[in-house]
Amino acid sequence: MKQILKNVKKLSSTGDFEACELFIDGKYISKVDTKISEPADQIIDGNGHLLVPGFIDVHVHLREPGGEHKETIRTGTMAAAKGGYTTICAMPNTNPVPGTNDTIESLFRKIETNAHIRVLPYAAITKNLQGKELTDMEELSRKNIIAFTDDGVGVQTADQMLQAMKLAKAGNKAIVAHCEDNSIVYEGVLHHGEVSERMQMPGIPSLSESVQIARDVLLAEATGCHYHVCHVSTKESVRVIRDAKRAGIHVSAEVTPHHLILNETAIQTDDANYKMNPPLRAKEDQQALLEGLLDGTIDFIATDHAPHATNEKEQGFLKAPFGIVGLENAFSLLYTHLVQPGKITLQQLINWMTVKPAETFQLPYGKMEAGCIADLTLIDLHATASINKHDFYSKGKNTPFHQWEVTGLPVLTMTEGNIVYEGELIG
Repeated sequence: MKQILKNVKKLSSTGDFEACELFIDGKYISKVDTKISEPADQIIDGNGHLLVPGFIDVHVHLREPGGEHKETIRTGTMAAAKGGYTTICAMPNTNPVPGTNDTIESLFRKIETNAHIRVLPYAAITKNLQGKELTDMEELSRKNIIAFTDDGVGVQTADQMLQAMKLAKAGNKAIVAHCEDNSIVYEGVLHHGEVSERMQMPGIPSLSESVQIARDVLLAEATGCHYHVCHVSTKESVRVIRDAKRAGIHVSAEVTPHHLILNETAIQTDDANYKMNPPLRAKEDQQALLEGLLDGTIDFIATDHAPHATNEKEQGFLKAPFGIVGLENAFSLLYTHLVQPGKITLQQLINWMTVKPAETFQLPYGKMEAGCIADLTLIDLHATASINKHDFYSKGKNTPFHQWEVTGLPVLTMTEGNIVYEGELIG
């Protein structure tokens, strides 16, 4: 089908708005110009809104198989489409864990049947994420996985991470690491700091994250493996990653919207909607994360969308699982709290949600040019709304941002030339 997207604007290389039109032929962008008059099967009026490449999130928990009471591939990708995402990468902490040929193939079949947008799965580093024995990484590298990770669990021994990096490097795959040294977590449930002391709850030291990153960047240097750090949360971690990049080590990193927008002082009561891992850190950590994004130490933004059942999160900090949902409101929150106050530019935000994750993982997405796949998101920068968790497509309602007022809403999401969201889910 041939489509023309009319009456839209795009961001120029200088960050200015430019009027444009797009001609889409099948799943590809055929032409981007100020005016297009070729015959088409469908004309889509963009109402003067901003058109950008579809968002990419490399850190999403879809819970299926095994955790369907929390989320499914269908509901998670519906939530992603509403949030303007066209590509998401699914973490392997499911049951069974995608760590064999059979479990990977079964997951691909579920994705093909149920996903509303593109889903690229990870494979596990260790069998069943137990940290005891490596998966057959050589064989799994031949599959269409995005990378290897044991997300949710840090790889605890240097030797195991060293061997994993060697195998990942040989298969031209990245190691994506949840960095946490379990020996110094001390059963913490929130950041070790003023709030944990006030609430008299065990805290998670910043050191538990940064020391494992420090170990791993040296292993990455020794192996030449691409090493990617998940959800960076501490100022020490930022410093280690910055130094590693200066040394020429192939390391990349992500930060979440909630770590950029919130810090530990947001926690006023025993509300586990504020419980995530890594936890909300101190104000100086929050500032270091933003500085790391701005200077290129941190490469892009990823949500760590982690849905849980309501009754699970109602148990309070000591018993509730870690994690919050993030797909449906990531752009709006970041636009409202970072772009509008002038802390970052709109161009930077779009790059961190499209171009940079694509470049980091060598994905053929994140661009809006002739010849590129037609993954597109249309944003009404003037629309405002109150976040309502009861309206989420996600099964997870676990958000600290319920009833927050935001500006800048995705109003249309297109994947490979097909509209999957237009104010409501399509198909």
